Amino acid sequence: MKYYIGIDLGGTNIKAGVVNENFEIVAKATTKTLCPRPAKEICDDMAKVSIEAAEKAGISIDDVEWIGIGTPGIADNVNGTIPYSNNLDFHDVPVRKYIQEHINKPVYVANDANAAAYGEFVAGAAKGAKDAVCITLGTGVGAGIIVDGKILTGSNLAGAELGHIVIEVDGPQCTCGRKGCFEVFSSATGLIRMTKEAMESDPASVMHKMAAEDGKVSARLAFNAMRAGDKSAKEVVDKYIKYLAAGITNAINIFQPDVLCIGGGVCNEGDPLMVPMRELVKKEVYTRMLDKNTRIEVAALGNDAGIIGAAFLGNS
Repeated sequence: MKYYIGIDLGGTNIKAGVVNENFEIVAKATTKTLCPRPAKEICDDMAKVSIEAAEKAGISIDDVEWIGIGTPGIADNVNGTIPYSNNLDFHDVPVRKYIQEHINKPVYVANDANAAAYGEFVAGAAKGAKDAVCITLGTGVGAGIIVDGKILTGSNLAGAELGHIVIEVDGPQCTCGRKGCFEVFSSATGLIRMTKEAMESDPASVMHKMAAEDGKVSARLAFNAMRAGDKSAKEVVDKYIKYLAAGITNAINIFQPDVLCIGGGVCNEGDPLMVPMRELVKKEVYTRMLDKNTRIEVAALGNDAGIIGAAFLGNS
């Protein structure tokens, strides 16, 4: 049995997992990232949790084939560096060099959304595809694109930013500096914004009561209130699905992947989200007249996608 280590490096936690050749996570270890602090200290901790995860798996770190790291920001896998990560305050960090000071194994790095997409490609909803697009609907909209089995990074290593395709010119402000981005509407943050706007316009909406009971306005609120028969909530959900379908249609029209999978907490809504969204895409996609079209699936690996994808970066 062969073993690999995948690291999901985030602004809050460093999570390492030992993954076997069957794409199964055998053991995990985690520690706090504790940003901001020197990059070398964070890399030292990545090495430490890798060794800890191997011990928990009952193997030696020497039994591991390689280490893969998914990181927020831009990753240079050729040189084993992270040129830039705003979340971690990293600038030209020689990650491979720092890790190899502790562990003499090959080290691979990729953007975290690309790593998660690769996880779905090798072991999840896009397994068996040749070309795939994976979109994560979280605080922002992350994406990873696999073309002919390889991660698409672009010439400057910052490709696949589908969240920043504009779908409404002069729409709401996006954190990237543009207006009307896909991310502004289809992220969980965007759904919450639209929910709050609807609540302000409709003081009688049941969303007010539900939000008070929950203690917050969540991304699930509009869907829950819609199921309770609230008209304003249904309008929010319909609007959200309309924009989501527009962004997904754009991605399909550009890349024509075998599979497009979407992940993130909002996907837990299931059919109330997926059925109408698929119908809209089916009507709008450029290849709608053909028998074969992109299959749209819900991501299968959840929070483990990043670890599994990172673990197999040596094959990417």
